Amino acid sequence: PGVGGSPRFCSGRVELEGMNRPVIDRIIRVDHAGEYGANRIYAGQMAVLGRSSVGPVIQQMWNQEKEHLKKFNELMVAYRVRPTVLLPLWNVAGFVLGAGSALLGKKGAMACTVAVEESISNHYNTQIRTLMEEDPEKYKELLQVIKKFRDDELEHHDIGLKHDAEEAPVYSVLKKAIQLGCKGAIFLSERI
Repeated sequence: PGVGGSPRFCSGRVELEGMNRPVIDRIIRVDHAGEYGANRIYAGQMAVLGRSSVGPVIQQMWNQEKEHLKKFNELMVAYRVRPTVLLPLWNVAGFVLGAGSALLGKKGAMACTVAVEESISNHYNTQIRTLMEEDPEKYKELLQVIKKFRDDELEHHDIGLKHDAEEAPVYSVLKKAIQLGCKGAIFLSERI
């Protein structure tokens, strides 16, 4: 691990010979899009709740998401992966989701956090299984990054629960709707 406990990844370009290029492209593209979207969600939440008692909690989670996005920006260059063309959509949709959930109050924002982070950690687990089946040694560095970020997302999920996410208005409906949106965003970002 490097500074601040973030995983270090080899600098420059990665030797792609022998790697399953379609799998790597899909994983890095969608993870970059997800971290970009998460940054926009937290930006929206901070716009509404930044000066509230929960503002510092949201800021702390957002700071970790900024590090995740920075790492995936580096990985896109190292692995020569293009970003999804849907980034402008995720820019707006993420901010609207973050601000909209925050307008429901602290519990609404935390319900959004729980829904999104649960979806993302499950998605990271699927990617980890895929890379382990491919060749855990060949994808060792990428696996290290994904596992660390998955753990961070699970921590955010737990923070949301600790801050009364389940007490949000229509929590189960809100959670299911957000997670359905996450699944759609994942599906599209992997492919477009």
